[in-house]
Amino acid sequence: MASTKKPASSAPTASTLDANTGYAQAIEELETILSELESDDVDVDELAEHVQRASQLIELCRERIGNAKLRIEEVVSQLEAD
Repeated sequence: MASTKKPASSAPTASTLDANTGYAQAIEELETILSELESDDVDVDELAEHVQRASQLIELCRERIGNAKLRIEEVVSQLEAD
């Protein structure tokens, strides 16, 4: 029986996430992945790949939120010092 393999995804790799993926883009992709995972026609062969990608996106979002929090705290500190 011939194996049918789908072409590699064109989604950014983990190494390009930090440089090229914004928070809004990451959230949008996470929502897409979640919808796919909740559907009845999830390809089991792609399940682990989707979960891994979601994990990378969540990590990116946490990092972006942390960076924003630090910048906000710096601005507030400067305002309080003035």
